[in-house]
Amino acid sequence: MASILIADDEARISGFIDKGLRSAGFATQVATTGPQALDLALSGEFDLLVLDVNLPGMDGFGVLEALRGSGSRMPVIMLTARVELHDTVAGLEGGADDYLGKPFRFDELVARIRVRMRREDAAAGSELSHGDIVLDIRTRRAHVGGVAIELSAREFALAEELIRNAGQVLSREQLLSRVWGYDFDPGSNVADVYIGYLRQKLGSNRIETVRGVGYRLV
Repeated sequence: MASILIADDEARISGFIDKGLRSAGFATQVATTGPQALDLALSGEFDLLVLDVNLPGMDGFGVLEALRGSGSRMPVIMLTARVELHDTVAGLEGGADDYLGKPFRFDELVARIRVRMRREDAAAGSELSHGDIVLDIRTRRAHVGGVAIELSAREFALAEELIRNAGQVLSREQLLSRVWGYDFDPGSNVADVYIGYLRQKLGSNRIETVRGVGYRLV
């Protein structure tokens, strides 16, 4: 599970982001000052930083400069109401990986985080595995017991989500939001249908149904 550090001193905004990212399957922590954000970012416990520019004690540009000056390559998405061109350029040239202005659509923030996480995964290695199931994230190919299997794009995304959270129970709502997106009908049974498809291809005993809760890769 990826860990996201949220640096924003507006309780309403940070609370909204925190709650939404947790429901999307991320572990989160909130920092409310620049120095606190920098200390936590340098702890090595987080995979990505969502960084507001207007922080007390040290602004976001200062946090970013100190973070990059330390040698940290942690992905940083700057999230701020300051969207003038020179601010955007300053953030990106200072080492930010992305820049999103307020107000923003939460699903866009999640999409940008997921894109950044996939790029980090690709840089670290392209294979994702659990037992004898191997997914090649770069080529989108799958193998079970060394045998290649054909997965549709949606089946691959579902298998990837299950493997990344192997042993954890994922609810239907979590699978819908992560694999199909926030605009999908939460009452849909499409997740159950695709779980059936994956069982046929990966093996029926690999995905456990936890009655009344969801599914778990065992």
